[in-house]
Amino acid sequence: MLTAPVLLKISGEALAGDGDGVLEPIMLRRVAEEVVTGVQAGQPAAIVVGGGNIVRGRDIAHLDHPPGRADDMGMLATLFNAVALRSALQQAGNDAIVVAPHALPNVAVAQDRALVHDALASGRVVVFGGGTGQPFFTTDTAAALRAAEIGARCLLKGSQVDGIYSADPSKDPHAQRYDHLTFAEAIDRRLQVMDMAAFDLCQRRGVPIRVFDMHAPGAITAAMGPRPPGTLVDLHPLSES
Repeated sequence: MLTAPVLLKISGEALAGDGDGVLEPIMLRRVAEEVVTGVQAGQPAAIVVGGGNIVRGRDIAHLDHPPGRADDMGMLATLFNAVALRSALQQAGNDAIVVAPHALPNVAVAQDRALVHDALASGRVVVFGGGTGQPFFTTDTAAALRAAEIGARCLLKGSQVDGIYSADPSKDPHAQRYDHLTFAEAIDRRLQVMDMAAFDLCQRRGVPIRVFDMHAPGAITAAMGPRPPGTLVDLHPLSES
């Protein structure tokens, strides 16, 4: 029986690493190699990638005329990163395809659920680019949408820190780190796990969210495995998990 896939959400900024350029080859290679290790161990995977290393909507808001133009530019940026990830995954030894809301010859195939499921079943990594295809939605929402569509067992959100905290740990030395939260607890404590549209979709579709530090070596492979790091957000209290 095919293992249910995971959906990995990666920010565009993460692919830039600590360098000044748009893409850091070492970081791109490490992400690809860790994903491939997880896939070849038997865990199917899809990826949603952001575009913030190239352009962020808030930085070009002054160009947002007509409304949504900045988001259009951001969605194109995610396709740039998706193509780079596909090449890195192939170089790491695993086939991959780029899937977008609309086909772009020689770049991406159009979103098609049957095609995506067949690709995952065959061991290919599916890299989703182009966001949702509509303005005013973040790549968090695109990740939640694609996770629901592929029946993901978990949405893995790569972060700058090793989980979800009660406050910003870089500013509050007394911030508490959580190992497990329910969706209701995250809402009650006003924790910023994902944007609310994405969070609500995961809650309604029963897709758990795991937030982990993707910059720790081996963390992506570990997040795909049986003992993942980070904080888990799901529907069930810990005593029932």
